[in-house]
Amino acid sequence: MLYLYIFLAVIAGVAVTLQVGVNSSLRFSLNSPVYAAFFSFAIGTVGLLAYALVTRAPWPTMQNIVKVPAWAWLGGLLGAYYVVTTIVAAPKLGAASLISLVVTTQLCTSLILDHYGLIGFAQHSINMWRVLGALLLIAGVVLIVRN
Repeated sequence: MLYLYIFLAVIAGVAVTLQVGVNSSLRFSLNSPVYAAFFSFAIGTVGLLAYALVTRAPWPTMQNIVKVPAWAWLGGLLGAYYVVTTIVAAPKLGAASLISLVVTTQLCTSLILDHYGLIGFAQHSINMWRVLGALLLIAGVVLIVRN
């Protein structure tokens, strides 16, 4: 089962990288990074609704909705920030520089979240191997962005 999740994560990495290019193209067609992100989210919302209806996923109850911590609703805003930022930055940085910066920053942030067990993540202490991995990614970013 672990290999299935690894495979899904790899496909998600491909999808996110493709998303940046697709959304950047949408931006130039619409002449607006904000509307490109808006339509990207709108199409994604329709897709999620269709999936929920086809799979007959149960709707959350109002009782469950009111139990959600206030900070948990920020995911949509964070996603919107990410999409608009990548739409604007992609043509200037290129795919490799942009994605290397994003992934390395995600990993470094993840180390902190894991170490302290923040926002719902299980606690996993930072160790020398994790720090070494992060340093190697940072070195990779320096090499990629310099060209």
